[in-house]
Amino acid sequence: MTGVEKRAEPETIRLGTKGKAVRVVLALIGIVALVHGSVRGSDDLWPFGPMSQYAMVVADDESVTFTRISAVTDAGTTVDVPLNIEGAGIARAEIEARTGNIQADPSLLQAVADGWARKHPDKPKYVRLELIRDTTTLVGGRVAGPPTSEILATWQVRR
Repeated sequence: MTGVEKRAEPETIRLGTKGKAVRVVLALIGIVALVHGSVRGSDDLWPFGPMSQYAMVVADDESVTFTRISAVTDAGTTVDVPLNIEGAGIARAEIEARTGNIQADPSLLQAVADGWARKHPDKPKYVRLELIRDTTTLVGGRVAGPPTSEILATWQVRR
């Protein structure tokens, strides 16, 4: 012997017809779910639906809207609610996707106050919440005056 050992080649395992069929069926199910969610246009089906926070192109003579929540605290201050997981525990995209539901049932804003209180027990509590839509109008791609604000819903927080 020369001291060099010959290693056996690993056996190649080929995917059978059944395995291929399963993968094709799963891929088709995923594609159908994605198309269905996209046609429906709802974040409720994520990851098989669009997410509202994807950037969109705004034409030079259109309006840009921004949805926010303003809160009056038990310390008497008015603040914008941080709409993220670290702030109130809910993302801005969730609020934007459910704006119509919140307008129809402002009690849905209670979850925002509860999330803030749970995450920030040492900070002032929210006593009133307002869902607000700010609109900035563009003319020729430039801001045409100050934004306008519209209060879409108001909620007195339950303790």
